[in-house]
Amino acid sequence: MARVVLNGNLKQYSDGRSEFDLDVNDVRQLFAQLGARYPQLAPHLEEGIAVAIDGEIFQDAWFAAIGPDSEVHVIPKIGGG
Repeated sequence: MARVVLNGNLKQYSDGRSEFDLDVNDVRQLFAQLGARYPQLAPHLEEGIAVAIDGEIFQDAWFAAIGPDSEVHVIPKIGGG
């Protein structure tokens, strides 16, 4: 199972949990599982999110592959001024 880490303020939408082990094959499945488990998190996954899979950062990568031994970081958009 892939190790998934929610970064930044995202854990406030997942009952305070920031780390999960999930059986997913791509980012689309990852977001679907997280959104089903934590509906309040789902809207925050729809846009403005980057995903780092094994150290490589992706944006808008719904079909980026996630291996069973991958480490995935879900990173919220950082606002600037």
